[in-house]
Amino acid sequence: MRELDVAVLTTAIAEMVMDANYNLGLDVYQALEDALSKEQSPSGRHVLAQLVKNADIAKTEQVPMCQDTGFAVIYVELGQDIHLVGGDVSEAIQAGVRQGYQQGYLRNSIVADPLRRVNTNDNTPAVIHFTVVTGEQVKLIVAPKGGGSENVSAIKMLKPADGVAGVMDFVVETVQKAGSNPCPPMIIGVGIGGTFEKVTAVAKQALLRELGQPHADEFYAELEQKLLHRINQLGIGPQGFGGNTTALAVHIETFATHIASLPVAVNINCHAARHFERIL
Repeated sequence: MRELDVAVLTTAIAEMVMDANYNLGLDVYQALEDALSKEQSPSGRHVLAQLVKNADIAKTEQVPMCQDTGFAVIYVELGQDIHLVGGDVSEAIQAGVRQGYQQGYLRNSIVADPLRRVNTNDNTPAVIHFTVVTGEQVKLIVAPKGGGSENVSAIKMLKPADGVAGVMDFVVETVQKAGSNPCPPMIIGVGIGGTFEKVTAVAKQALLRELGQPHADEFYAELEQKLLHRINQLGIGPQGFGGNTTALAVHIETFATHIASLPVAVNINCHAARHFERIL
């Protein structure tokens, strides 16, 4: 059985939170450039050009692409044949977040209590999702999530009879209500199925899929395109200035559900769709 010191995770997470905030993923960058070539609104084109320039500056100068450097959301796929030594894995990950945000001069956005609002001053605690998989590797995904886009996300417990039409209407209505608040163009993560708590996790994981990669199931791939078309007809446009690029992509993920249930969650991400992956 392979052994891995948790200190390696701390170092990796510290580097990853900085990389995720400084370097926009190539898939998102290319999607912005593609949207720029197709946007019909002069204001929309100007905004998209500024977003591309902003990403270039952030990468070149290694500074945050957005002042909201996010709530650190960490996904850990832990191989069942690896033995982690040297301390508590969760604490090691939190230490990595703490170090990365301090070393990278990233904004501390987390308050310890939601009502008393005292800042923790190191952007911890992070939200950590653990999954046990086969093998002897550890896969880490760091996905800083901004508050503006998170605040306009939504969940609804539909009736099974609402069907595809009900799901589509809810997704489009959620985006329409969000308007310019999540800093469009957005990436829309849609979770369908599961339970009240599971569907929101599924929606957030949908945001991790590479842009331009359709759902593996043709039925859902077609539904993604239909939703994207309807959303881009809303006219919200880049940063809310109007245009036909309200969203860059819609990603749907599903989970089994109860015969009496049809949960749907919409997790909206801004144009700075930050996530960084590493395998140890």
